[in-house]
Amino acid sequence: MKQGKPDDLDKHIIHALQKDARHTSSGDIAEKIGISPSTVRNRLQQLEEAKIISGYHVGIDYEKMGFQLYAKIVCTAPIAEREQLAKEALEVSGVAAVREIMTGHENIYINVVGTDHDDLNRITRDLDELGLEVSNEQIIRNEYVCPYHGFARDAVE
Repeated sequence: MKQGKPDDLDKHIIHALQKDARHTSSGDIAEKIGISPSTVRNRLQQLEEAKIISGYHVGIDYEKMGFQLYAKIVCTAPIAEREQLAKEALEVSGVAAVREIMTGHENIYINVVGTDHDDLNRITRDLDELGLEVSNEQIIRNEYVCPYHGFARDAVE
């Protein structure tokens, strides 16, 4: 990072990790762009310390794990309580992800997993008890994730 801001090298490292963090080593990245592995490791440490990289996440096929239902629950929280309620929602059993949305209404999206409709009903009740107003529930068929292509355009080749 230069002057505390990510540069093209950082973007290249992040893009490589987004493509396949599990099977990409600092040596692999270094070899591809012609720098030393220690430079890549140092950059990774800086990116983690700056909280630009906040974690390395596993993609899960919930259905193969025995959770037949994967759903998005759209909720509304009072603006002043939105952040706190979003964090509290993470503690509800069955919640897989929470997103805060910058709107006044329908401002929290929660991904949940369950084995059946009773699970989804329990999760919805638990979220309601927290103080979240449930607006909508949607069963998710598939979810696709890819690396942000903007990093690849700016990255060192």
